[in-house]
Amino acid sequence: MSIPNTVLLATALCSSCAWAQAPGFRGELGGMLTHTAALVQGASEQSSVLPYVYGNWGRFYGRVDTFGVQVRPLGQGHLELATRISTEGFEARKTSFPALSDRRSPMPVGLGTFQRTELGGVFAYFMHDPRSGGQFAEINWAGLARLGPVTLYPQLGLQYRSSAYVSYLYGVSATESQATGERVWQPRASWAPQLTLHASWPLTGAWSLQGQVRQRWFDDAVADSPLVQRSHQTSGLLALTYTLN
Repeated sequence: MSIPNTVLLATALCSSCAWAQAPGFRGELGGMLTHTAALVQGASEQSSVLPYVYGNWGRFYGRVDTFGVQVRPLGQGHLELATRISTEGFEARKTSFPALSDRRSPMPVGLGTFQRTELGGVFAYFMHDPRSGGQFAEINWAGLARLGPVTLYPQLGLQYRSSAYVSYLYGVSATESQATGERVWQPRASWAPQLTLHASWPLTGAWSLQGQVRQRWFDDAVADSPLVQRSHQTSGLLALTYTLN
């Protein structure tokens, strides 16, 4: 790990631990390294050092990239107001299409729920993104298994992006077509299945190591865009966390 990343990771750990000063927080806090394969042609793979939060502080919660507040009980969980921290945006100058306009990462907001069932947990979200004017939805099932001291959380999910959402990120307007020489691309809505494996390794005391790998497959609404170089995307994270009960 480089010295700058070491400093960033220490900062992320300190930022997360600030949550611990608020009485009532229950869950895992720490710092994480994330890595995502580039989807747009010419873009570099994305690596970031960020705080890691997975837990509840009263009615408020953090789930790595999703944050919100529990509004009222619903079924075996709660109805939630939620927002998703997305990393799908890109700077045009850092891709093969510098004449494009930059695409800021969407930040959808809306409703969500986490439901406990006998067969595992179910997360569901339906959100509107103000930047694209489109909609984003996701349903994700998470199971639990133990392999010695390691706890495994296999997950199977499906994401929906409306036509406006996809067009904002990967579409090519007539003006952009003239500037780049690429064909006009006005996509329909997209469905993307995803498979995730999250693992938690206990270290010492309340410290643990979290690892996650996610594979997402895109349909032709995204994959056939002249801006996109592949039909699938792999991402992962590695986090050092401290558990508060």
